[in-house]
Amino acid sequence: MGTGDPLGMEGAHTQASGMGGMRTAGDLVARMQMTRRMRLKEAKAYVADKLGCTPRDLSDPSAMEQIRIEKGLGTLPFTSSVRPGEAGMIEAKFNISQVLDIPINSVERFKERVGLASSFAV
Repeated sequence: MGTGDPLGMEGAHTQASGMGGMRTAGDLVARMQMTRRMRLKEAKAYVADKLGCTPRDLSDPSAMEQIRIEKGLGTLPFTSSVRPGEAGMIEAKFNISQVLDIPINSVERFKERVGLASSFAV
């Protein structure tokens, strides 16, 4: 990608990361596969259950945009319109950690540095 590309590598990585990237549930399913060593089908079922949707909804960009907004799990500015008051960046990671009941390293480090108690035994 050249220097004139407005999305740069961030856009390329987002588009390449399974199930449409953060705007659907590929990132959430992948977290469950990595943190809990779940198989794909099991991870999809777990995430769908936690989000209150069907496994089929996980690959639907429209359904997942609404779910991510409602649950504060973050959206991407170049695929969704980010509105004031919506979760972004670290807040979205805090919410993902809480909804999926998993520790996320950057969240745990943030809590440690600002003196917040961790909800997970690490």
